[in-house]
Amino acid sequence: MKKDIHPDYHFIDVKMTDGTIIKMRSTWGAEGDTLSLDIDPTVHPAWTGGGTRLMDAGGRVSKFKKKYEGLGF
Repeated sequence: MKKDIHPDYHFIDVKMTDGTIIKMRSTWGAEGDTLSLDIDPTVHPAWTGGGTRLMDAGGRVSKFKKKYEGLGF
């Protein structure tokens, strides 16, 4: 295996949408940085059974729906 080609793998804090913070290992950011999530497993319909609605952050959901509105979704 080649030396010095792998990214730095370190601990970061991941802030969930409800404010809880989980410590995880990642290549994102630097040691001790905080990654704030817009959508996480506690609110995403794939994990919650679809009872909650996705927040339209920056109009992305509505832009997608408008782009594909004539395809029968």
